[in-house]
Amino acid sequence: MDVNAAVAAVAAIAGLCTGVVAMLAFRLSERERRGRPPRSAQPAEPTLPPGVDTVLSVLRSSAVVLDESDAVLKASSAAYALGLVRGGRLAVEPMLKMARDTRRDGEIRQLELDLPRRDRPGRADLLAVSARSAPLGARLVLLLVEDLTEARRIEAVRRDFVANVSHELKTPAGALSLLSEAVLDAAEDPEAVTRFAGRMQNEATRLTNLIQELIDLSRVQDNDMLSQAELVSVDELVTEAIDRCRQQADDKGITIASGGTAGLSVWGNRGQLAAALGNLVENGVNYSPPHTRVAIAGSLVASAGGEQVEIAVTDQGIGIPETDRQRIFERFYRVDPARSRATGGTGLGLAIVKHVAASHGGEVLVWSAEGQGSTFTLRLPEPGSARERHLAVRRDRDGLGGTLHEPAEFPEQAELDPEVDGQADPQSTRTNETAREVLP
Repeated sequence: MDVNAAVAAVAAIAGLCTGVVAMLAFRLSERERRGRPPRSAQPAEPTLPPGVDTVLSVLRSSAVVLDESDAVLKASSAAYALGLVRGGRLAVEPMLKMARDTRRDGEIRQLELDLPRRDRPGRADLLAVSARSAPLGARLVLLLVEDLTEARRIEAVRRDFVANVSHELKTPAGALSLLSEAVLDAAEDPEAVTRFAGRMQNEATRLTNLIQELIDLSRVQDNDMLSQAELVSVDELVTEAIDRCRQQADDKGITIASGGTAGLSVWGNRGQLAAALGNLVENGVNYSPPHTRVAIAGSLVASAGGEQVEIAVTDQGIGIPETDRQRIFERFYRVDPARSRATGGTGLGLAIVKHVAASHGGEVLVWSAEGQGSTFTLRLPEPGSARERHLAVRRDRDGLGGTLHEPAEFPEQAELDPEVDGQADPQSTRTNETAREVLP
């Protein structure tokens, strides 16, 4: 019995050890299996929280969503247009650092910086942006980038405008004050009173013209050309411009001749177009010596974007130095301030022409040679396509919304070499900047 009991005890102990070993093996196997998940069980790719894409699509800001590895998960078309995203990565290092800091501590951050323009390599002008980073869920970071370039440019224009207009208004106002004192002092001298009164009238006229041109400039900058657009005859515009300057031309013995293709029309605001062409003819008369000729000619020309109507005003005046041709369309800029004062110019006429041309989808070109004269050409779309051109410009301006896209939808494009083919006439200057400057 003692032997049998001993054998039974040994068998029980062996069975117990076998069970323990089996249980430990099972536990180790289960732990190993859990520690190494199969490939099919890998974590899913991060996705945007529901509704975020819809919210971002209504924002005007450029949006970029980064995943936990700093790869671009989604980005708006405006972000690609600004050059913020390249090759599926955020291309701006300060923004990338800000996004990493936000991912680390969850704090919302903001910075402003200047970036080189991707569409203008080698140029000195910069793109001013404001960037803001915020956590988006537990793994993503959202960047919202606002383009401040236009706002800063407008602010600079406002400051320059206030400084310039203050000076321009103060000059005739000061002259009127001095002349009125001179009249009072010369009350007993009828001849002096007559002389001073004539000068007062000239200064008052100068002040009135300046105020009127400021009003005209404000109108052409703020108005939509289609708000009062109609089919306008070029022949009627030419006739109106000639009538406006006929008295000045007759006083100087200047002949104003018209020609070119008859029966042309343009689509736009009649008042603005008449003011622009009238300013060009008036400049031609004012800056031409006596007994010369000013010619106006209309023509229909072919271009890469379709047919265009050109109205050219040619004079035999003093010409414009090459160093001044790039600036003559600036407000209050005068090539010869002393001569401009003698002719009664305000320095706003060509600025008005530039804005009228731009608001009608056209441009202004100038050719000039010192001592030979100048030719200003107002180029406008032919009426059949003017309306479509205007709507296309508006779509281009407002079409880059906040809708998010995957990087694969925006393949990288080779950088364009600026102005590699075609050279402009060194004596010709073109201006076609968008007329977005705003008066205070």
